[in-house]
Amino acid sequence: MPGLSRRQFVSRVGLLAALWGVAPGSLSSRLATARTVPDAPPSTLTGTILRNGGDAHSYRTLAAGPGEDHIPRADILRASPSPTRVDSRRSLLYLGHLSDMHVIDAQSPCRIEPMIVQDHATWGSAFHPQDPLTVHVTAAMVKAFADNSTSPVTGAPLGAAIVTGDSADMHSHLELRWYIDVLDGVAVTPNSGSPHVFEGVQAWQDAHWAYRPGSPSGGAFGDYGFPRLPGLLAEAIARPVESVGLPVPWYSVYGNHDTLLLGTFGLSSQLRSLAVGSQKAHTLAATSTSILAGYAATASPLQRLSDAWGVQSGTRPGFRGVTSDPRRYLFEQREFMAEHFNTTATPGPVGHGFTQHNLDSGETWWTTDVTPHVRLFGLDTCNAVAGADGAVPADQFEWLKGQLDRAQSDKKLVLVLTHHNSMTLENRARRPGSDMTLHGAEEFVDMLLAYPVVIAWLNGHTHQNQILAHRADRTGFWEITTASCIDFPQQQQTVEIVDNRDGTLSLFTTVLDHASPVTPGSSGGYLDLASRSRELAANDWAENPLMRRGSALDRNTELLLPAPFEMEAITDASLEQQHLRERARLLAHEQRGQR
Repeated sequence: MPGLSRRQFVSRVGLLAALWGVAPGSLSSRLATARTVPDAPPSTLTGTILRNGGDAHSYRTLAAGPGEDHIPRADILRASPSPTRVDSRRSLLYLGHLSDMHVIDAQSPCRIEPMIVQDHATWGSAFHPQDPLTVHVTAAMVKAFADNSTSPVTGAPLGAAIVTGDSADMHSHLELRWYIDVLDGVAVTPNSGSPHVFEGVQAWQDAHWAYRPGSPSGGAFGDYGFPRLPGLLAEAIARPVESVGLPVPWYSVYGNHDTLLLGTFGLSSQLRSLAVGSQKAHTLAATSTSILAGYAATASPLQRLSDAWGVQSGTRPGFRGVTSDPRRYLFEQREFMAEHFNTTATPGPVGHGFTQHNLDSGETWWTTDVTPHVRLFGLDTCNAVAGADGAVPADQFEWLKGQLDRAQSDKKLVLVLTHHNSMTLENRARRPGSDMTLHGAEEFVDMLLAYPVVIAWLNGHTHQNQILAHRADRTGFWEITTASCIDFPQQQQTVEIVDNRDGTLSLFTTVLDHASPVTPGSSGGYLDLASRSRELAANDWAENPLMRRGSALDRNTELLLPAPFEMEAITDASLEQQHLRERARLLAHEQRGQR
């Protein structure tokens, strides 16, 4: 399959240079070095981050560990891969996969952190010691993708990124805005309420159940050995986080935290009032009686109004006064989509997968061709009634089935994107009177298996690295779940689709740590604060943080499967043109960062 002729190559370089505002000579120079695989960028291929040894029941720091090579998996292929594939393969798409960033406004009055007192294991997501540092971690993760914008396997350029949900942790408009801005490369000051003082439970001595970095003694976190870091909260809100931004177009879907409060409950009148108000709970009693009372079946509208007024007037015990902030309002479902249109022109696209049709119709699912050969389907598997887990509603199920018929006919390789994975797709809660069928994991997987063009299902939700093979008689697809930015190991991943030119494809998954030092420094800069967050997260005693890393077969892998159609249909010339566009875009991003 011949590539571009020299005349075509020179012509396209000139057009792309003009389009992206870069010098033709700079682009030509970049392309001249693009034929070979560069030295491995910083990823878990070159080094890992592990906990230091010590008492399993006390605080431990982190240390650098050895890198991990890609491990071939032939669960679907069910044959030994050809050794010649290494010399003949070509990249069809190299993309980033982010999920469960959980950007948090730790000072928001509508957070229900004291619920952790009731049961740390069950309510662990209500409060984390690292909550004030999520913007810093997200920005450090974005930098990791920018640093890994060239494939360590083929040298191909990064072409796109996807976000599989749980971006705003507590349904706050401010959290939603911060996540979009960090991915777009817009500076974010991770503070709300008072412009100068951290107003949250971690600064209050009477919230002894929380990790209080200024004085951690006297509570469970202090007993475990969490360190005294008197300047941490002030550093967390002191300065803007200057994100480098993702260098490629990115696409988003809903997560349960983008749908329900704490990903589980509906939005009550009490919570809407609290979110923009000037009173914040710091005791379990105040949280359970005044915030969660609105969910009780016996609570009348008058009682809910009374509760909301009591909180706002400061007459309820267990609350402290904070600075109100209208930017903290709880967004509606369509507002999540609409906010993705308030974005920068680059990296784009405007809407980040959502279209005007989504805004007009209220449909929360979409499709797009991210390259001429790869089609994405973004679904909304969240249950808007109650519960953290999800399902596939019948309308989306039937829509996707029809779309996959078309993709099979068009010979498009398909990636399906959802928040929930096959372990968490069984929530069939419905409102009274609803007749919408909700499909679970078994039905969904069986439907995807009927279409050989489906090569991967990318998702998140469980905050751990996991890769599962789903097989039919002669074909199958890979389910790839990435970890999160809030829980250790705070990792995300890249996925590369490679044609081996022998009737097989390979999907290379490479896990990324965020671009912060292994050991936290003292600069107060966002990378040092991100490093501190990772260390704090590694000391969650209610769970085994190492479990979330997954096994070696869930991290850096080569996932083989049969090609769903004759790959000669994808010409070398079309791939060369695609990679030219992608390299020009990366060069433009790099030059913007140097200005």
